Amino acid sequence: MPAPLRPAPRLAIVVPCYNEEEVFAYCQQELGALLYTMVQDQMVQPDSFLLFIDDGSRDTTWTQIKTACAEEICVQGLKLSRNEGHQSALLAGLATAAPQADAIVSIDADLQDDIHAIRRMVEAYRAGYDVVYGVRESRQSDTWFKRTSAEGFYRLMAAMGVRQVFNHADFRLLSQRAVEGLLRYTERNAYIRGLVPLVGFPSTEVRYARGVRTAGESKYPLHKMLALGMEGITSMTVTPLRLIAAGGLFICLLSLTATYYVLVRKFNGNTVAGWPSIILSIFFMGGVQMLSLGIIGEYIGKIYLETKQRPRFHVESFISQDEKAALLTPAHSEHQIEHDIPA
Repeated sequence: MPAPLRPAPRLAIVVPCYNEEEVFAYCQQELGALLYTMVQDQMVQPDSFLLFIDDGSRDTTWTQIKTACAEEICVQGLKLSRNEGHQSALLAGLATAAPQADAIVSIDADLQDDIHAIRRMVEAYRAGYDVVYGVRESRQSDTWFKRTSAEGFYRLMAAMGVRQVFNHADFRLLSQRAVEGLLRYTERNAYIRGLVPLVGFPSTEVRYARGVRTAGESKYPLHKMLALGMEGITSMTVTPLRLIAAGGLFICLLSLTATYYVLVRKFNGNTVAGWPSIILSIFFMGGVQMLSLGIIGEYIGKIYLETKQRPRFHVESFISQDEKAALLTPAHSEHQIEHDIPA
C-alpha cells in the first residue's frame, strides 16, 4: 500500500539577489503568479511566501524589494549588511525561512531555471522526499565555454570523490528538517552543492531545460566561477593533497631511475656535458614545488579562516509579514536584527 501523501506544505521560495534591479520586477511577477496558482490548486498553503535576499547590492534592488514587501503579503525581504557572496546569501535565506516553512525552494533571480519545475518539486516533497534536486537536462542556452567548463568541473569533482549531482546548481527543494541538517555544517567556507548530499534523507531529481537570462548580466563571470570551483574542491576533498604526495613519490622514483642511468653512463666513460637538462630539471622541480606550496597554502588558508569562527553574515534589515495583515505600516514592520546561522 503506498504511503499517504504529506499535506500541502507552507512553501518558501528563497531568491538571493545581487544588483538585480533590471530583472527583479520580472522575477517577482513570475514567482508571485506561480505561487498564486499553486495556492489556488491547493498544492501549497495560502501563507506560503517569497523571500528575497539582498546580498549588499549597489543598485536599487533593496528599494524594489521593500516596495514589493509593502504591496504584496506574500513577499518578505532580507538585507545583508554587506556583500557576502551567493553561498552565504543563500544560507542566510534558508536560515531565515526554515522556522516559517515546511519546504524551501532556492532559485536564482535571473529565472534561467524553469520555475514550473517547482510544482513537480512540491509533488515530490508530498510523496515523501526531503531533498529534490533541479537537474538541467540541457545547457544549450549557455556558451560553449561555460557549458564545457561546467561539465568538466562536475566530472573533476566526481573523480576526486565529491558527492555532487551532475548538472545541478542551487535550484532545489529542501524540507524543513533537511535545511536544519544543512545548517549544522558550520564551516565558513561552505559549498552548498557538496554539503546537501551529505545531509542524507530521501532525495530525487526533477529535470528541466535551462532558459536564457531575460535581462541584466550574469553575476558569475569567469573569475567567480573559478573561485567557486576552488571553494568546492578545497572544502569538500583532500584529494589534491594526496595527488601532491603521489606526484612527489613519482618524481622520487623517476629521480632514482635517472641516477642509476647517470651512474651507469659515468662508469662506462660516456659522460656528456648537459647543463640544459640540468636547467630544465631545476625549472621543472621549481614549478612542481611552487604549485604544491600553492595548493597546500590554500588548505592552510581555509584552516586559518575556520579557526577565527567569524559569522558568515550579518542581517541589516528583515521585512516580514505575519498571517493576519500585510505591510500596512512598513516603517513598523522593518526592523534591524543581527543574525548568525545557528550551530
